[in-house]
Amino acid sequence: MSKTTLGIQGTRFTINGELVYSEIPKSNPIAHGLLMNARFIQGVFDDAADPSRFIRWGRDRWDPEANTDDLIAALPEWYRYGLRAFTVGFQGGGPVYTIPNPGIDNNPFGEDGKRIDPKYLARMDRLIRAADALGMVVIVSYFYNGQAQRMRDGRAFRDATITASRFLKENGYTNVMIEVANENEIGQFRTRPVISNEESMVLLMDLARTESGGMPVGCSGGGGTAFPQIVKASDVVLIHGNGLSRQCYYNLIHRVQSLAPGRPVLCNEDSHAIGQLKVAYATGTSWGYYNNFSKQEPPTNWGVLPGDDQFFAHRMAEGIGIPLDPVPEADQFVLQGLEPETEYQGKRWIRLACLYPEAVDFVEFLRNGKHYYTCYDEPFMVDWHCNYSQGAVETQSDDNEWSARIHLRSGEILERSAPVPR
Repeated sequence: MSKTTLGIQGTRFTINGELVYSEIPKSNPIAHGLLMNARFIQGVFDDAADPSRFIRWGRDRWDPEANTDDLIAALPEWYRYGLRAFTVGFQGGGPVYTIPNPGIDNNPFGEDGKRIDPKYLARMDRLIRAADALGMVVIVSYFYNGQAQRMRDGRAFRDATITASRFLKENGYTNVMIEVANENEIGQFRTRPVISNEESMVLLMDLARTESGGMPVGCSGGGGTAFPQIVKASDVVLIHGNGLSRQCYYNLIHRVQSLAPGRPVLCNEDSHAIGQLKVAYATGTSWGYYNNFSKQEPPTNWGVLPGDDQFFAHRMAEGIGIPLDPVPEADQFVLQGLEPETEYQGKRWIRLACLYPEAVDFVEFLRNGKHYYTCYDEPFMVDWHCNYSQGAVETQSDDNEWSARIHLRSGEILERSAPVPR
């Protein structure tokens, strides 16, 4: 029997009839009814093409069952910080930094959409039930552009929507909302009108709602995009904030709120630019943490890791009003990307995690004491591409140390250094 029932009350979410977070003593009223979440999209991931590629990051084997079980084991820690929802995808999401996504076969649907691999279903069921026992919501995403070519035609997408929705209904879940497609207009979806076209997507959303027995339904667009017909047809307006400044993110929220007044707005993918949380709390909208290095490169370490993860968790809890011990000033900056297990094929992704990135003016990165790169925008990364992506640094035999010289808006300059592992 379900323990967690998701509800919608105007622009706010309820769990078991009460506004989310309202049960926490002395919690912040502006957070009541929000649903802070994270992109754990690879929660049921596998690769039929070459799973041996994922024996890395210090692991000696790839095991899709262990991957799901590790996420389940990490959920209580995330819950304590206030995370109440996460997105997991039947077709997952692409590793951003390492393995080219087109060569990964992470598609549990038959090419005609009429069946789903029972192993994926078992993992999804295990994950949803574990979330239910904790008081958490699962945003189940059906389709990802990187696997679109594995579906035969438009009818296959329609039938897969029916198959997945009936699975959710038949299992009686009450803690689920549906994302029919992740960023319906990008990549391979551009060649699939049934997904990329607004009108046909609305029909798929209607189908998912009906076949699931009335579960809340939405569909996200790429970072900063909102398609009017999809927004208006959504029970939950799903947006993505990746690639946006705080001002552009605010503008996106303002736009969708005007298109669908009185409807909840939930971002289920942004970045590790945690300054965006200020905009979320100020606009009464839910925000989705997306760390595409630590949480989307299988095998994933699902725990609350030092640096990016820890600082997001702390800022989330702070906004909700969950009491935590303060983070000492000396520990509010962490130079990341030099952990021994994070090197891949002679490449590293070096970044500075900050508890309060809004206090930082810019960061200079130094390699062996010499200036290498300056980053002005959050999150502070070497070879910044956008707020969720960066370029790699090739390792060199003479590498000894990386440093980050942190220029605060107050005029103070701090420095954090880390040795290069041998």
